[in-house]
Amino acid sequence: MGWRKRGGQLLQVLLIVVLVSLLVGAYLGQPILLSFVETGSMEPTLDPGDGFVAVPAAASGEIEQGDVVVFNAQQLNGGGLTTHRVVGETEAGYVTQGDANPFTDQDGDEPPVTEGQIVATALQVNGEVLVIPELGTASTAIGGVVESVQRQLASVSGTRLFLGTQGIALLIAGLGAAVLLYGMLFEDDRQRSGRERDRGRNREGVYDPRRLVLAMALFITLVSGGTMVAMSNTQEYGMISAEFDSEDPTTVPVGESSNVTYPALNAGQLPVYAFYSSASANVEADRGPIRMDRGAQHNVTVTLQAPPETGFYPQYVQEYRYFAVLPEPVIAGLYSLHPWLPIFAVSATMGGGILLLGFVIAGTKPVRIRESDRDSWL
Repeated sequence: MGWRKRGGQLLQVLLIVVLVSLLVGAYLGQPILLSFVETGSMEPTLDPGDGFVAVPAAASGEIEQGDVVVFNAQQLNGGGLTTHRVVGETEAGYVTQGDANPFTDQDGDEPPVTEGQIVATALQVNGEVLVIPELGTASTAIGGVVESVQRQLASVSGTRLFLGTQGIALLIAGLGAAVLLYGMLFEDDRQRSGRERDRGRNREGVYDPRRLVLAMALFITLVSGGTMVAMSNTQEYGMISAEFDSEDPTTVPVGESSNVTYPALNAGQLPVYAFYSSASANVEADRGPIRMDRGAQHNVTVTLQAPPETGFYPQYVQEYRYFAVLPEPVIAGLYSLHPWLPIFAVSATMGGGILLLGFVIAGTKPVRIRESDRDSWL
């Protein structure tokens, strides 16, 4: 295979990764690998429609002044994801500001940004954000086409199965299956077309099962890893530190604490281990691990501690979920080193299991199949 063909295939893979990352990130409301801005608040660093590489908060390390972060705003533009630069830090959190704005977000109604609100950091090289021009513009156009396809499929099938994130997953899986099937049936014939000899009515076809097995293992690895990332999220609690008692557990008298119950539900098909960690200064939660089988629910106790000053304090608890395919001590040990390590280990284990099973069933040698020269497959 020539370098041009390899380069073309690599480019196709990169384009698919970009598209999937942007679409899934948009549906989940959280950037995955890539993100973009829609307004001019970050000009001239980022023009409207420009994209950037979004490093997840769990992997970006400590936030420093000058970093461009993506965070869940409380008040800015009605709340939601916002991309601004960190220009300072206080005991209550980070001070943020758009490069084109004359004042900080905290000069307005936005409270200081806490660790729990930050979902990603823009990748910077030599202190400059790595900009991908017009990525958002292209993503919006493609996203519109995909949404139209989803609506058409939902209308024809009479089901909502093709809508939302689940519909995106089905489209990606269907596209991947079609590509794999096409390669399995026709790729070998194309490669042999220049050297095949006519053997009358019958000829031998040679198929390599390793390609299909490797593709399936890679697919399972990526899907399982992406699913665990999507299952892990941040729970927000709007706590009020008050000078009076209240029946509302999120309104806590100054200096006292209150317990809030978070109902954790496993709506997936596989059992999971769940871990919880504090993402704010005045909150604690059951750390786990908590095993939840299919359809199981577990009540997690979250403790809110009111600071000495009255006011509104958004508090955050980070939840991580991993498929229970490895022993609990292994997952707990990896989690203690870094929350992302169990994701890599579990994904590799699931993909490796498919790889081993596929090689046992299909073997590792090419398979010769007698084919007819007739146009019919029968």
